[in-house]
Amino acid sequence: MNYTIDQLVDLESIRDVARRYCRGVDRLDVEEMKSAYWSDATDDHGTFVGNAWEFAEHCMVGHLRWRSTAHCIFNHTITLETDGRHARGEIYNVSYLYQKDADVLDTWHGRYLDLYQKRVGEWRILERVCVHEHTSSRTVDPMLIDVDKFRQGDFDRPADGRLIGP
Repeated sequence: MNYTIDQLVDLESIRDVARRYCRGVDRLDVEEMKSAYWSDATDDHGTFVGNAWEFAEHCMVGHLRWRSTAHCIFNHTITLETDGRHARGEIYNVSYLYQKDADVLDTWHGRYLDLYQKRVGEWRILERVCVHEHTSSRTVDPMLIDVDKFRQGDFDRPADGRLIGP
């Protein structure tokens, strides 16, 4: 498909929305996570169905049971609607969640089904449905390196508006 420059900008802006969501939840940065959604957006995450900004606040508490998380997104398919203001997306997701009080790795496999909307030149999620494919938990053994010399996974959680980078 041949895209116009404006369409390429829209596609990258939508991908940035998905990255902000992931970084926000992983860094426990509620404002960054909310910046992926419109204030009137909805999120159906199975155990939480409702306003997306309330879901973001819910995650800030719910994700405290993990010392670190990594939401990895792949295969982000986006279809731009002809009205120039809406798009639909499907994102494959694998999330790695390290339990806070045990050497256990919880792994989530699923997809995000999104409806995006552009308002005053900005794209955000209007509706999200989280689809579960598979979950697992397993005990993990530390690598045979001196990991204590590294900053640990909770080093920048919560991010508290911390800039990206060192």
